[in-house]
Formats: sequence, C-alpha cells, structure tokens
Amino acid sequence: MTNAVRSATGGRGQPLVEGEFLFTTEDFSSIARMLYDDAGIALSESKASLVYSRLAKRLRALGLESFRAYCSLVAGSEGVSERQNMLAALTTNVTRYFREPHHFEHLKTKVLPDLVSRAKARGRVRIWSAGCSTGQEPYSIALTILEAMPDAAQYDVRILATDIDPNVIATGRAAVYSEEAVQPVPNALRDRWMVRVKDAGRDAWGAGAEMRTLVSFRELNLMGHWPMKGRFDAIFCRNVVIYFDEPTQARMWARFAPLLNPAGRLYVGHSERVTDMAKFATDGLTTYRLKDGIL
Repeated sequence: MTNAVRSATGGRGQPLVEGEFLFTTEDFSSIARMLYDDAGIALSESKASLVYSRLAKRLRALGLESFRAYCSLVAGSEGVSERQNMLAALTTNVTRYFREPHHFEHLKTKVLPDLVSRAKARGRVRIWSAGCSTGQEPYSIALTILEAMPDAAQYDVRILATDIDPNVIATGRAAVYSEEAVQPVPNALRDRWMVRVKDAGRDAWGAGAEMRTLVSFRELNLMGHWPMKGRFDAIFCRNVVIYFDEPTQARMWARFAPLLNPAGRLYVGHSERVTDMAKFATDGLTTYRLKDGIL
C-alpha cells in the first residue's frame, strides 16, 4: 500500500495513513505535541505522510508493531534516547555552503570591517550560527572572516554553532564534506583554507585548522535554556523559525534582541520576517539590526 493520506481522516483507531503500521489521528497528535513541546516545531496534519515515512524506519529498527506502541515508548522515561531519535528524524536539515550569498556579502562589506579593526585591537568578536545543521553555515562564516582577516584564528574571534540534533553536530565537528557539497565555495577560499581528505574511499574536503579554530559546535535546543552570557556581533538564524508558529517566533525574536551588540545584525531566511519591529529595524534583505537605544 502507498503511504498516502486518506481522503477523510478516520475517527479514533482509524488509520490516518495507509501502510504496514497502524497510524491514527491520535498517534499523529501525540507525536506533533511532543515535537512542539521539545523543539517548538508546529506540525499540521498535512505532514502526516512525512511523519509516517520517517518514523516507520524507527519502528522497524525497534521491532515495534504499531505507532501506539512507539508513542508510549517515547512518552515514557525509558524512551528518552528514542525521543531524541524521533526529533532527529523529523527535523529537516537542508543546508549548503554560502546559502543565500547576499548575507555573506553583507557580513563582509557592512559588518566585518569594524569587527576586524576591533579584533586587531585585541577586542572580542562573536558570531552565533543558531540552527547550524551539518556545519556549512558556520564554516561559510569562517571562510568569510578568513578572507577579510587571514590571521583571525590568532585573535579573539569565534563562531558558536548550535543545533538541537546531536547527529548534525557530530557531522559539523568532523568537518568532512563531499566534492559536491563544497562546489559553492570559491576555489581560492577552498584551496587556501580547506584540505583534501578521503571519506569512505572517496575524495572529499575537510575544514582546515584555521576554520576549525574559529568554530565551536554545541548541542542546544532553542526552546530551552541559553547558557551564553556575552553578546554577539551577528546571529544567523536562517530557515529555522519557519517551522515555528507565530507565538513561538515572537518569543524567539524577543530572546535574540538582548544577545546582540548595539551594532549587531540578525540574519534570517529568505522566507522569514522578524515581526518584533519595536526592537528591530530592517538593514537589507532579511537582515535586521537593533533599533537605536534597544539593548
């Protein structure tokens, strides 16, 4: 049978998606509620087929016979690790080097000149990649910095890269990418700051020592506690809040504002907009700064 959503969702106990495992509206609601509580991600019932296809693999791996059994597992104290697996399975990690290149051009031309001067005067420079996925975004930031300041790794310049999924954090720390993945990287930057490596017998590229020095990866749930105490000169949170409902987005903007330096910038995805215009003003395409006097 195909995993297609039925034309009319059944009542209690009736299948919402046809397949080898019984998957009801009640099961979907339970999973959607956990995903919202854990990660702030809002799932509509139109995503039922996607949820089924991604989690059916987990049911097979665990030897479970129904989504009801799976929901009972992840809702209980013995299912904490599997709840993390569920979150990872349902989180979309689409990223690439220099995605939305106008942001990196803005960073290079509008933000970095002052930051480079500050760093060379022994000042502190911090950038946060919030929702960093497998690392291409923070490493793109690192390459942009190294282009402007080749000796940046010798100064107090650091990029914090965080994500809720420990699997993508591990990939970022490993910092090995296929030939295809590094195609957006300009050859001059790639050849200077990256190194040729083998990955499962295939040619690949690894982040060089300077890139690795600039970037620190940490697991962080944006819905939870943020342990950072200092302010950032730029925050990249792109194509993340698109999965949140409006109240959750509003809370996110409110939390970002006090973590930005007065001249700091907030970069969001091409389909996202900061709605808290009491604190933020636009500074280009999907780029925002704090309004004067907001700290």
